[in-house]
Amino acid sequence: MSSQSPPPMTTPLRKVAVASCIGTTIEYYDFFIYGTAAALVFPKVFFPALGSTAGTVASFATFAVAFVARPVGAILFGHFGDRIGRKQTLVSTLLLMGIATVLIGLLPGAGTIGVAAPIILVALRFAQGLAVGGEWAGAILLAAEYAPAEKRGLYAVFPQLGPAIAFALSSGTFLATNLVMGDTDTAFLAYGWRVPFLVSILLVGVGLYVRVSIAETPAFVAAGGRDDLARPKRLPFLEAVRRQPREIMLSAGALTMLFAFFYMGTTYLTSYGTSSSGIGLSRPVVLGIGIAAAVAFGTVTAVAGVLSDRLGRRKVMLCASLVGVPWALVLFPLLDTRSPIAFGVGVIVTMVIFAVAYGPAGSFLPELFRTRYRYTGAGLGYNLAGVLGGAVPPLVAPSLTASFGSIAVGVMLAVTAMISLLCTWALAETRGRAMAAEPAAGSAAVR
Repeated sequence: MSSQSPPPMTTPLRKVAVASCIGTTIEYYDFFIYGTAAALVFPKVFFPALGSTAGTVASFATFAVAFVARPVGAILFGHFGDRIGRKQTLVSTLLLMGIATVLIGLLPGAGTIGVAAPIILVALRFAQGLAVGGEWAGAILLAAEYAPAEKRGLYAVFPQLGPAIAFALSSGTFLATNLVMGDTDTAFLAYGWRVPFLVSILLVGVGLYVRVSIAETPAFVAAGGRDDLARPKRLPFLEAVRRQPREIMLSAGALTMLFAFFYMGTTYLTSYGTSSSGIGLSRPVVLGIGIAAAVAFGTVTAVAGVLSDRLGRRKVMLCASLVGVPWALVLFPLLDTRSPIAFGVGVIVTMVIFAVAYGPAGSFLPELFRTRYRYTGAGLGYNLAGVLGGAVPPLVAPSLTASFGSIAVGVMLAVTAMISLLCTWALAETRGRAMAAEPAAGSAAVR
């Protein structure tokens, strides 16, 4: 009987890193193909009666629904992640995402079932948001709670690489489908866009196989995680909000720019680059640039995470916000030159700035919270930032552009960078902070 020393690891660090990376790759692939389809397809398939601008706004509104669902998912899955374990909860998020994504791929358009089509689309998008809301914190904890303190930034990067790989896969799948079917809209709008959604079921199968094969994290087991089920009054959400509300709100603010730059760079700029009212580039060109941007921001994410072990999480994230303010103001004047090269530079630099902040975030947020509500606390901070930075900017950007010109979108992005700068400054440095579990009162070590 002992509650002081954690049990030995039962899964090698390398396998944990691969499992966390594969899981987030699959989850975000499913999430991103929706964003790509929202930019390229959904205005015509699900909102054809609204016209170009209104259809795009409606399409991005369905995209934003997932960000409203994400904090709910963080609370729901965070509760079970903090009560019954990281591993089982992550299997559940993967299944939910996979089922919702395949059903979107099978959903008839408005021309077939009328107004029911967008309603069902919103419901399935909400389910995707719930899954991603519970995914990020669990995947990050899987890596961070296994990793030694001096290399936590390195190992927490692996789940952070999932979005980069997923964005490349999403753009690549749509690009391949587009090339096979030609650059005409008829076949692509009829059934070609569905292929990436249906293919995701194969990726989900791989992800489930990998996740089932890993053991629970040592920090959770040492905390007597399963023994806490005997204490039904303990609610991780209420405990996190009561004990560390400052960290939740400031971490949400610190990551607002991160979400804004990412989803503007991946989703809105895909629409802006291909639309006749924007730059008017072909789909293959824009999707090819997206793949190049994914390679760039994946590389920088890894470098930034490793640097955070040497320089500190806070310092690296502050640098991203400082650079983000002026870049946001010059981005759209650069894009409006309508040059494919300028568009490529704009997308890639935007994603690189995001990556500088994203790399350390995987170790920064878990280090802010105590073990018994870490899944919930980190998930809440991350997904509240998703609402502020991921849902709002892409939703209002088309209207801002139509009313005030594209520079208004740049000003909006600069404001998000300032918010993140101030909130990151207000948080303490966490590099090297211990993440050892606080044993539950009266709990026995798991043998």
